[in-house]
Amino acid sequence: MPEMTFEVRWPDGAVENCYSPSLVMHDHLTAGASYTVAEFVDRSTTALSEASERVRAKYGFACTSAAATTHQIITSAARYPDGAKVDVVSMSPPL
Repeated sequence: MPEMTFEVRWPDGAVENCYSPSLVMHDHLTAGASYTVAEFVDRSTTALSEASERVRAKYGFACTSAAATTHQIITSAARYPDGAKVDVVSMSPPL
């Protein structure tokens, strides 16, 4: 299963690298795009849930790394107002 990383810049300028076990992130986020914190959390957690389910379908168990990234994103997002902007700096590998 192809894995990927994506880099985001939070409203205070902090940059964070995130992991996904699947390229499904490309279906929900776009490199170079900005999202409100609330929208970013919704899009990324939905995508990571789908990624984890793809792992479950293939290997018979959910992906704990996807769960860890979801936790990481939710924890980071809690520091900012819902309407602040998050930038998706890059996604690797690109489509």
